[in-house]
Amino acid sequence: MANTLLTIQDITRESLRVLHSTAHFIKTINRQYDDRFAKSGAKIGTDLYVRLPNRYTVRTGAALSAQNTVNRKVTLPVATQKGVDMNFSSVDLTMKLEDFSKNIIKPAIATLVANVEADALSMYKKVGNYVGAVSGQLDFEKLTTGRQVLTENLAPPDDDRTALLAPKSATKFMVDTKGLFQSSNGIAEQYKKGKLGEISGFTARESTLIPTHTPGTHDSANTNGASQGNAGTGNAWVETSDIVTNGWNNSTAVLKAGDIITIADCFDVHPETKVSTGVLKRFSVESDVTSDGSGNATVTVRPAVIYGGAYQNVNAAVATSKAITVLGTAATAYGQDLLYHKDAFIFATADLEDVSNMGVKCSREMFEGISMRLVRQYDINSDNLPCRLDILYGYVAAYPELACRHVFQL
Repeated sequence: MANTLLTIQDITRESLRVLHSTAHFIKTINRQYDDRFAKSGAKIGTDLYVRLPNRYTVRTGAALSAQNTVNRKVTLPVATQKGVDMNFSSVDLTMKLEDFSKNIIKPAIATLVANVEADALSMYKKVGNYVGAVSGQLDFEKLTTGRQVLTENLAPPDDDRTALLAPKSATKFMVDTKGLFQSSNGIAEQYKKGKLGEISGFTARESTLIPTHTPGTHDSANTNGASQGNAGTGNAWVETSDIVTNGWNNSTAVLKAGDIITIADCFDVHPETKVSTGVLKRFSVESDVTSDGSGNATVTVRPAVIYGGAYQNVNAAVATSKAITVLGTAATAYGQDLLYHKDAFIFATADLEDVSNMGVKCSREMFEGISMRLVRQYDINSDNLPCRLDILYGYVAAYPELACRHVFQL
């Protein structure tokens, strides 16, 4: 029987299927799809606004103490367009779908997925929580500590927790815990294919795309000499805080976005009871920090320093001249693993404009929160069909407290 000519919809759907099956990070986080971006007369610009749950304080006694409802939201810009361009012949279109997918779609999608995932994984910079000292690769104890961190930050105890491991960590971790991943009927799969499974409440996956992180050029020997002025927000919820600091070395790039710092006597609190945990609050540096040459610099941290009200996250306002400690050695590259609940991060896609009225064939498909557009045209001179595959997306770390990093020496 003659092969049926593959339609543009066939190719688009297969491309989406391949993308979803090969995306180790974005398929394990919250995915949202919005079709309003490309809808005539109802376009909403490039931003989505994601509402966060409200929190309240609890009173003691009979007297009413009404409190305002604060509608929190984070902005999710859906403004990044990436694509891959292909050129195939009419002969290629007569191939079976599985052959066409193997020879043309999979190589193209692999490149696209790698670039999109590497982009989305930059959200690690918003995560201040970490497990273990900066040392070797992940072990079982550090994984269970990561589970504790997520639980203490009220991550739901469900099946949506992922341990995304760099290859160096995954190799050592599988050797150390090879008998713990799953039941005996699944261990053979692990040995034969090196497939990671479920352990300690996490689904373990491996990714070559997790970025390394290099802290700023702060003088490690004098790190504890750096200190901040009195800082914090009373009862209001904000995403970040600006802290005026001094005591740095004279280097201009003292901190980098994604550096993790702690401040002496600034302790974390239980998110609901507001009781101090006795553990120093971990903050992620929001953007690169430069010194004025005299050791002074303003540091923007996430989360904000909030010492009262429903969104309190530290035991008290940080006092003046308390020491700052930076995780890791200055200007030294570190590998990373990422432990997270699905809702820590959001990846959103939107429909691109349907251009089928412009003399080309166009197909738009959506699968499990991921929208993709394929545009194809015929070149009569070469019997080829130049084709472009595009995705419009954005991402945001909506609940970075539901994630933690493991930083290790390379």
